[in-house]
Formats: sequence, C-alpha cells, structure tokens
Amino acid sequence: MGTGMSKDADGSSHGSEEGEENLDHAGGQLYVSLKMENLKLKGELIPHVYGSVPLVGSWDSSKALSMERESASMWELSFVVPPNHETLDFKFLLKPKHSNAPCVVEEGPNRLLTGGTLQGESRLAVFKNGDEILECRVFIKADRVSPFDLAASWRAYQENLQPSTVRGIPDVSINSTPMAGAENGSSASLELDLEHYVVPAPSISANSALVYAANNAENPRFSNVDGPGNASFSYKDSVVSADRPATIKMEVVIPDPSKIYSGSGMVESKSVGTFSPLQKQDGHRGLFVDRGVGSPRLVKSSSSSAFSSGLKLDTETKNSMPAAAGAVTAAAVADQMLGPKEDRHLAIVLVGLPARGKTFTAAKLTRYLRWLGHDTKHFNVGKYRRLKHGSNQSADFFRADNPEGMEARNEVAALAMDDMISWMQEGGQVGIFDATNSNRKRRNMLMKMAEGKCKIIFLETLCNDERIIERNIRLKIQQSPDYAEQPDFKAGLQDFKSRLANYEKVYEPVEEGSYIKMIDMASGHGGQIQVNNISGYLPGRIVFFLVNTHLTPRPILLTRHGESRDNVRGRIGGDTVLSDAGEIYAKKLTNFVEKRLKSEKAASIWTSTLQRTIITASPIPGFPKIQWRALDEINAGVCDGMTYEEIKKNMPEEYGARKKDKLRYRYPRGESYLDVIQRLEPVIIELERQRAPVVVISHQAVLRALYAYFADRPLKEIPHIEVPLHTIIEIQMGVTGVQEKRYKLMD
Repeated sequence: MGTGMSKDADGSSHGSEEGEENLDHAGGQLYVSLKMENLKLKGELIPHVYGSVPLVGSWDSSKALSMERESASMWELSFVVPPNHETLDFKFLLKPKHSNAPCVVEEGPNRLLTGGTLQGESRLAVFKNGDEILECRVFIKADRVSPFDLAASWRAYQENLQPSTVRGIPDVSINSTPMAGAENGSSASLELDLEHYVVPAPSISANSALVYAANNAENPRFSNVDGPGNASFSYKDSVVSADRPATIKMEVVIPDPSKIYSGSGMVESKSVGTFSPLQKQDGHRGLFVDRGVGSPRLVKSSSSSAFSSGLKLDTETKNSMPAAAGAVTAAAVADQMLGPKEDRHLAIVLVGLPARGKTFTAAKLTRYLRWLGHDTKHFNVGKYRRLKHGSNQSADFFRADNPEGMEARNEVAALAMDDMISWMQEGGQVGIFDATNSNRKRRNMLMKMAEGKCKIIFLETLCNDERIIERNIRLKIQQSPDYAEQPDFKAGLQDFKSRLANYEKVYEPVEEGSYIKMIDMASGHGGQIQVNNISGYLPGRIVFFLVNTHLTPRPILLTRHGESRDNVRGRIGGDTVLSDAGEIYAKKLTNFVEKRLKSEKAASIWTSTLQRTIITASPIPGFPKIQWRALDEINAGVCDGMTYEEIKKNMPEEYGARKKDKLRYRYPRGESYLDVIQRLEPVIIELERQRAPVVVISHQAVLRALYAYFADRPLKEIPHIEVPLHTIIEIQMGVTGVQEKRYKLMD
C-alpha cells in the first residue's frame, strides 16, 4: 500500500534515501504502528501512549491512549497522522487496569518521530515499578498510505498491520473454559433473579404473547353486515358511495365437485415468478431486474432486435420480481422466461385431519417465504367460516351427511380460494390455503378454480403419534375461537373429538397432482417426507425447509457483541476488540447464560468470525462455540471503518442513496440487507433444525434480519428494527408458535 520505513528494537533501519524522497512526495498520509513486547508484563498493567498533538494533545497521563493486545506478549497501537502534524513527541507508560494506582512512565527522554523517521537512537522502554525494573522491546513502523487506500481497503489494511487477537482459535471449540485471569468482580456480577433484567419487547411485535396462528391469516375481502348466516357481503375493494352505504350482493360460483378435474396432465411445478409486461411489447423482449437503489435496469435478450432502456415500468412490472437478491432472483428470472403461465403463481394447499398441525405449518411456511422476499399470504378457511357462520358450530355442522353444513363449508372454501386467486392476479406470488381439504371432491373443486391461474401443490400432514394428537387437541380447545365461549373444557374436548371423528369417516389421502406428504415429522425425530411431481427452485426450497422443521420447544438467544472500540468511535465495520464496557458485558453475558441454560447440556454458542463476537463468547464455559462466516456484520465495502458523518461529507451520493432505501442499498464493493438475508438462509434452516438452545452472538444488521424472520416483520422494516447493545432477545420456539422476551443486562 506504499513505501515505508521502520526501526526495529536494535536500531537498524530499513529504506534508502530514495525511499525517503518518495515518502516525502507520495502525497499520502502517514500510517504509524507502535508495538511493545514483554513476556513478563502482568495483565494488571496495560501499556499506553501519551504525548503531544496529534496523539493526545497534552502530557496528561489520564488521557493516554490504550494499546491493544495483539498476542500474549505483544501490544499495539496504530493511527493515521494528519499531513500538518507529522512530528510526534511521545512516551510509553503502564496504567493499572482495575485500580487508581499511579501510572508508571518509561525512563529516559521523549521519543521523537518526524515524517516517519525516528530521531535519535532506538532503545528499549524501561519502567521502574518500585523495586522492579521492566524492560520492553519497542517496534515503530511508518507507512505512507494514500487516502484512497485508506477508504477502499481499510479492513484489509488493518488485518495486515493489526492482526486479530483471536487468530489461531479454531472454528469449533468444545467444552471451553473461561479465559485465564478473567475476573468476576462486583461490577460484572449478575443478580440471580433474571426477571430483574426483563424489559418490554417492542409493542409492534405480534409474537411477544400467545396468538392463535389462524388469527394472523389474511382477512377475508368481505365484511359481515347482518351477522352470521346472512349471505350478503361487501368487498373492501369495491367502490361505495360515502353518503349511501351499500351492501353488495355477491354470487359465488362453486364448481361441481362431482366432475373429476382434468388438467393438462402431470405438469412439473416451477419456481414462483410473474411475467413482465415488457415481454409482451412489440419489438422489445426485456425483463425488469431489481439491482438496488437507482434507475431500473433492463436486461436485453439475445434475441431482441430492438431495445430501449427508457421504457417506463408500471407498478405491476416492478412487483413482478421477489424483493430478494442472489439465488431467489435468479430462479424467479429463469421461471418467468421458461415456465408455463399458471406456474408463475404458486398455491400451497394444506390437507389433513384436524389437530395435525396444518395451521402451524402454514404460518411457519408463510413466515419463511416472506422473509426470503416472496410476496406470500396465508388464507385460513376456518377464519372465513367463523366470520360467515359464527364460531359456535357444533360437531354436527361438520358431518358429511349434513347437506347444509357441507354446502356452507364448500361456500367459504370457494370464497377463500377466490380471494387468493384475485390477490395473485394483483401481483401476489405464493398463497397458502389452510383447510382440511380432506376429500378428493373438495380438492377437485380447488383445482378447477385454479386452472390456468396458478399452480397447486398439495401439502398433506399426517400424524400417527397419539400423544402429539392429544396435545394438539387440548391446545385447540384452549386457543381456537371455536371454543372461546365454551366454559366447560371437557365439553369442548368431547365436541372436538366428535368433529374429528366426522372428518375421519370421509378422509381420503392425497394421490393426485403435485404433492408433498409430511408423515410423523412433528417431533423432529425422523419421520418421512414423500414428494410427487415437484421441481423448480421454490418448491425445492419449500421441501428442504419442511424437512428441517419440528415442534420441539427450545429457546434461541440473540445478542450483539459487547461494545467495541469502533462502537465508541462511531465507526462502522472494522474488527476491533471490546471496550471496557464491552468486556464487562462479556462477563455479565457469561453469568446469564450459565444460569439461563444451566440444565441444557446440548446448548451451543454461535458467533461470527470477527473478533468482537469471539471475545464476547470466550468467557462462557462448557458449551461448544461455533464460528459462522454467514454471521459476520454487513460488508460496508469502501465505507468500512468510516463514520456516517464522514460518508455524508465525502460520499454524499452514497449517503443519500442509503437513506432513500436502506433495504436495497448496497455499499460500494459491499452488501445490502437483501444480500445479508440470502447468506443467512442456511443459519435459519439450522436454527429450525436444532432441538437444543442456541446462543447467537452477532452484529446489528445480521440480528435485525434474524429477528425479522422470527417476529414475521416485513422486509422494509428490517433496517429499522431496534437491536440495542448489551441486550438479550430470547426467542421461544415451540408448538404454540414464537414468543419473545428481552433482557437488558446493562446500559
């Protein structure tokens, strides 16, 4: 990165007069690295540097700059010298770490560094601490660095001149013990009552309390006007005069279920996507690709004879692509160009007896697909039924020999399917249709309605474990609105079992079309998944996701690393060690994890590969620690190591673009939030697969993306989610869904 000079401990210099002349005319800034080595230096004494401008500005030892530990015996401090202050007058001193004892200043005259050249003879740093004399080797190195190199390669330059303090630690460490010499003083102790540290979760989080999953499904487009039993509906999208409210009569055409659906044969399913109207324009064949903030870019087809980049894209075109990057976008582009028209919208139709986890699976799949960037909605037929016919229907309503009940249930199923198809025609990509759909006639009706409009994949959930079925039934009685007004639990239980028996009499397993069968998968201990006629990127991702999901309750703890030196300086990115406050948090986090997970022998600790997370995790004993490159902070590219004020001043266009759309903005040579989501998908899959607690120690942008998945937050909110330092977010996963609890260990 430039020529340079250095003086070793023995006083020998490297460089030539020609090199010195080049330094003087390089036009760059001086980068200085000061190192001190002593094998006998105790951990209670921390080397510092103090001196005149620009190091500190005064010879006040209380303002001395702390050196950072590079290895067991080496300490280092590096900085950039402004062009108008290239004469440094300084000394080394030792300061006690945990007491107010006097500092120990090195003996001898001040050290003088002029233009990168050390004046006078090189010497050891000698300290007299009472009767003890400490001698430390000193290494001083100066390099001339261009401003461009400082901006574009700050992280690489730091790694070259300031090696990480955690290099050499394996990616996976088992049964590690606390760091040698780590104190658990009163300032770092944690009270035994964890509830003392609980703080309110964000009010906008829908998962901070128990919520019946079906209640979070899509609302019907009709509004019930005259109460249950009335067939009058008003669509929310209909135009109604403000001074004369009207009830709009709606006729729902239900295909004859007796007619067996005859499609065009077994057609392979394709990954979801929507067709761009640009492809229909004469003389043009293009595709809109979302490349981030800025003007839309049109990718020219090789077969195009004419092409214009000035075409205006309407809203439908812009919504035709998933809000995603990487593989998701690539798959959507391919399927738009190659797939059949009806395959550009995907309907996942649930099939299964009551209390088999259909709604739980639908809600979880919806959350996953939304997080990946696909516009996905969950349509629960039970919600439609309760709004249309009330929630107090007895088991007789669900008998197959009850023609009125059968007609009413087919009607609300058709309403929900019609709403889902209408939403897809408006730009929606994946619809999750949640109902029992327990016989072939009902499924034929749905396939007839979807013909030529969307691709249907049936998702059947089968469970033969009576223990799990009984647990699900009891949860259903406790949470379902169908039994909210039933005060007698036993009566509700008996009614639901009668309803279940009615469904079992007429149940027909799926054998038609494209389907996925989940057989005894709820426990997470084996089971089977059967697939038929499934292909394409998105259906394949859905199968992979379902293979790794289960209902085993376990906590996931999300926390940022302890405060780092760059946090204190307001700089983004980097790879600095912890500040004093960050070291205290590491100890408090250790105490918290030991108490919270004391009975969890299979728990594990996940960190990024950056040293501030590894150092935060290092005091935690007894649990495996695993480093994930995918958990590294968002790559700020050329902005790495800068403050936002510096970006605003020196790169105003980048600052404005980021402020305009933080979700899609990609740092030059760096990443966007959408890029981070793509690399985090394997982390999400593994978190879903784990049956034991996991502690994730990572960074703000990464934890925002992970938290958004569990809390089902819209993509556009991810860059603005609050994830404060020194706070633990506990995500409790299990059969009741996802709940959240927060602990603030320190300010």
